[in-house]
Amino acid sequence: MKTSANLKTAALVAACLHSVFGLPGAASAAEGYSWESAAGADWPPQPTVIAHRGASALRPEHTLAAYLKAIEDGADVIEPDLVITKDGVLVARHENAIAILNADGSVKEATTNVADLPQFADRKTTKTIDGAAITGWFVEDFTLAELKTLRARERIPAIRPANTQFNDQFEVPTFQEVIDLARTESQKRGRTIGVAPETKHPTFFRSIGLPLEKPLVDILNRNGLNNKAAPVIVQSFEVGNLKDLRTQTPVRLAQLIDSEGRPYDFIAQGDKEKRSYDDLITDAGLKEIKTYADMLAPYKTLIVPVVDGKHGEPTGLAQRSHAAGLPVVIWTLRPENNFLPAAFRKEPLNDKTARGDSIGEITVYLKAGVNAIFSDDSAVARAAVDAFRKQ
Repeated sequence: MKTSANLKTAALVAACLHSVFGLPGAASAAEGYSWESAAGADWPPQPTVIAHRGASALRPEHTLAAYLKAIEDGADVIEPDLVITKDGVLVARHENAIAILNADGSVKEATTNVADLPQFADRKTTKTIDGAAITGWFVEDFTLAELKTLRARERIPAIRPANTQFNDQFEVPTFQEVIDLARTESQKRGRTIGVAPETKHPTFFRSIGLPLEKPLVDILNRNGLNNKAAPVIVQSFEVGNLKDLRTQTPVRLAQLIDSEGRPYDFIAQGDKEKRSYDDLITDAGLKEIKTYADMLAPYKTLIVPVVDGKHGEPTGLAQRSHAAGLPVVIWTLRPENNFLPAAFRKEPLNDKTARGDSIGEITVYLKAGVNAIFSDDSAVARAAVDAFRKQ
């Protein structure tokens, strides 16, 4: 039985979580609705559906078409990964490498058609990004005008062949265009659709004189979004840039946590900083994260591990994070067999493109206490969340 002290503690934790991730609710369509400051204590609805790079299971990722499809399918928040052009404009791409080559010169991975364009052949180069040598073409070597002449392509065509029908149809969107879409669709649909930008490789971009933080804060300011009630969640796998952003903006910040390894800004500091992601999710680490961030965004198996193709017992990280005042956002829930634990795959089991029981997988994590999920298919995530709410 809870003591009065425990009840007080529980109430404080609940109040803190509610202030960041609210209860189900909708945007008011009444006169005076302002999308730019609509994300108060009752936003976003919980559990929250965050469209990972848009509806990336159905459209080429990080395109306005992918974001719009996700919104149509019920996403509460759309997520653009942010990189920066040669002339300092934030754009949405999964990586700054927009086409990557194998050693033999063949295309290993591409999110644009740049490798096919002879006018940009001389932009091919090799760079070291977060310790890895990559040969290809990079956003920071293009002006926005040049980048706008490229067209988006499906990143993983072997897994999502249907998406290739949309190849070369869509531009690379700017962050401003993503904001405009969220604003317009929120006003149109009478519900507040948020944006959750992730700052990609901030240490690298700072090293080449193109830091991401100031352009990000500037665009928040220009759009009236640099306020605590803005429908914005900024994420990063690094720690230093989130701490830097905390001094410049009151919007929600999320500390991404990988399943292994270390934040790259820690690696870049050498012997001065030897901590790993594991250290960040100790009780002491969570307490530190709470000083600069509003939520924890761990890889999903840190909440519930997968053992022999099946989910094991929850680790307790969700509850410890909540106790530290940090709602939990997990990534990434994908519908295809290729990404699902064996227990949730469907026939034909050897077909990586086939869809499995993604709703079943999502439900495991909802039951474990997560507050939000990143999903590649918002319709599937919405169905899972709506069914869970009815339980």
